[in-house]
Amino acid sequence: MTISLEMDRTVNAYTHRTRWAVVAAAGALAAALTVGAGAPALAATPATPSAGASASASASALPPLDPAAVRAALAKRPAADVSAAFVRVTGSSGRFEGTSAEDGTDVDPQGRFRVGSISKVFTATVVLQLAAEGRIDLDATVQQYLPDFPYASVKVGQLLNHTSGLPGGSNAPWGDGTTTWFEAHRFDSFTPEQVLATMAGQPLGFQPGAAQQYNGMNTFVAGLIVEKVTGNSYADELRERIIRPLGLHDTSLPDADDPELRHPATHPYLTVPDADGGSHRVDVTEQSPWPWAEGGMISSAPDLDRFMTALFRGRLLPSAEQEKLFTVPDVLVADHSSHCPGGKACMSMGLERLEANGVVAWGKTGSRPGYTSGVFATRDLARKVVYSVDPTALNGAETPYALGLLVTAFGLGAKS
Repeated sequence: MTISLEMDRTVNAYTHRTRWAVVAAAGALAAALTVGAGAPALAATPATPSAGASASASASALPPLDPAAVRAALAKRPAADVSAAFVRVTGSSGRFEGTSAEDGTDVDPQGRFRVGSISKVFTATVVLQLAAEGRIDLDATVQQYLPDFPYASVKVGQLLNHTSGLPGGSNAPWGDGTTTWFEAHRFDSFTPEQVLATMAGQPLGFQPGAAQQYNGMNTFVAGLIVEKVTGNSYADELRERIIRPLGLHDTSLPDADDPELRHPATHPYLTVPDADGGSHRVDVTEQSPWPWAEGGMISSAPDLDRFMTALFRGRLLPSAEQEKLFTVPDVLVADHSSHCPGGKACMSMGLERLEANGVVAWGKTGSRPGYTSGVFATRDLARKVVYSVDPTALNGAETPYALGLLVTAFGLGAKS
């Protein structure tokens, strides 16, 4: 089965383009991934059926959970590329929790990890809450809230569904994409304003609203709008609106100068080349969480499961705003982006839509150096999947393994 799925590489960049576009895009994965011959593809899709139709289709098509198959998928961990991994499957259709790691490596599937761009789902939720309260107008321009914002035609809602056309900025905060650079700079931090300043002088990539291009700059701007509207820090709003009400004891947005990760699920490392041709390992459990509202959060598999359950059940948003999480804009992806197979948009205001064999899942991937993770669920919550793998490099070599875990957890690998 060939699988196409956006795997976020926002900070594990190899080049300027792949930082903001998605490295594991349709074309790349079609060539790189084969998990069982003859089975249909799992692809991000632009279709937006009604909520009832989508949930009904998922419920009727969802294969039974196969714990043995998930264990087998975990066991295929490529040791040179992934030091440890775990997956958690819950929902009304069954439960499973499993790990895989190098000999002597402890994995706590209840422990905390850096979730990268899964943070974007939390940020979108906070913005949508403020929209429901009448404090943010999604159809208003960003300049209405941030007068110094240089792109006058960009609207707030376009930030959330990545149709803003914002440029990607320079590579300065992300470096050259090598493990050597990250070893030397893993405790560096940047403010949101410093990150956004790297866009200076760059034109929009396309007319706002005309296309979709995954871009982390959107979420930095959204976080600043939250702060301007509320008068509070984004971290405070996140804590009071989501973390405390849901009792997410493992979830936080640390300050940029706080590299500590307490009660980690694993201790990921990167392999760094030496001048003599050898290499050494660098433990990257501790690193600056400076990506902030875009990708700086810490959480755990149980907390992400609880968050998605509450989000899908409408505990966090009124129905009108919640529906925006499940509505994909009817536009094409930008010419230089292929994160959505078929050239049509696949991302909503916070989530990505995936479909195969009538099973529809919504969720998000995330990455930080040493971490690649994802959380996806059917809208009826019959199946929820959280996975995290620890890549030893920054070249995306772990992607086939991570996708294998996801597709097997949803039972799609057994289809023919």
